[in-house]
Amino acid sequence: MHIVLVGLNHRTAPIELRERLAFRREQLGDVFTQLRGDLGLREATILSTCNRVEIYAGVPELNGTVAQLQRFLSEHGRMELDGLAPRLYSYTEPYSVRHLFSVASGLDSMVLGEGEIVQQVKYAYEAAKLYGATGKVFNVLFQKALNAAKAVRTQTAIGQGCTSVGTVAVELAEKIFGQLSGATVLLIGAGKISEITLKRLTDRGVGEVRIMNRSLERAEQLASVYQGGFLPLTALTEQLPLVDIVISSTSAPSYLLQPAEVAAAMRRRHQRSLCIVDLGVPRNVDPSVGTLENVYLFNVDDLQGLVDRSYAERQHALQQSEAIIAKKVEHFLSWCQREVGAPCALSLSEPAPAP
Repeated sequence: MHIVLVGLNHRTAPIELRERLAFRREQLGDVFTQLRGDLGLREATILSTCNRVEIYAGVPELNGTVAQLQRFLSEHGRMELDGLAPRLYSYTEPYSVRHLFSVASGLDSMVLGEGEIVQQVKYAYEAAKLYGATGKVFNVLFQKALNAAKAVRTQTAIGQGCTSVGTVAVELAEKIFGQLSGATVLLIGAGKISEITLKRLTDRGVGEVRIMNRSLERAEQLASVYQGGFLPLTALTEQLPLVDIVISSTSAPSYLLQPAEVAAAMRRRHQRSLCIVDLGVPRNVDPSVGTLENVYLFNVDDLQGLVDRSYAERQHALQQSEAIIAKKVEHFLSWCQREVGAPCALSLSEPAPAP
């Protein structure tokens, strides 16, 4: 079986494009049915995060698979293929395998060594498995990728320092407000990124945290751990005049905040500064909100400057991590050779097969 990857990430495409191609959880069942039925993929997994959208495909023969997946993504994003294709990358084995292992280990993230990505890869695999889209090869492939990520994090210092988007968001808020001890923070969303962000805020001694989520029960659970308040999502506009920092990381398909709502809140705040960090992809806040006076709006792409500072500090750990991944990839390829035969078992020293 060939293992094919087609996708884009924060290096090849801006957030405006990534959010158009993002897959929501409720779409996955139909998407996997289409990938396996219409495109004839034997196995498939979709990894859709704030920094990337990638489709991993298992096919007996290449036969234009890369071109098919490119067209599929262009149709999903409702955009012309000619405009999208230059932003996409594609790999076949063994490079597709190495890429997945690197992604799971946090080596291909905006924040080098980030911890959230391994959970996102795990979720992507479990979702594909739930919908019957994985088989013998992909079950082993993703288990080995998660194993490689564990080895990298336990055997190197790649996870030290500023290693999550949530952490970077907190550092950004500190740059604007200085000490956070007197700040009131509203977290919109109660997923993994919000949880990590909340922990960092607590470590910084933030004054007060309020958590808002579509599921009030989940917001209450998270608030109980970190001694924060919890509110329904319907209270969003009521809270805007009362807080200093808003950090949003939901998977909502449309904007949660529009310019008119924020402008009204700013009048009630008497134009007191408001910092909004939008970690959602698709974005949770209309970009034009950032044009309002005394509103500081940042999205995930705006965090790159803070990320670059910590990148050089972990170059040695990066080299160690890449060596671990190379061995893990070779082990997987050897398994392929024993269990399913060529073409999975290719050396990393060989040129990538033509799509």
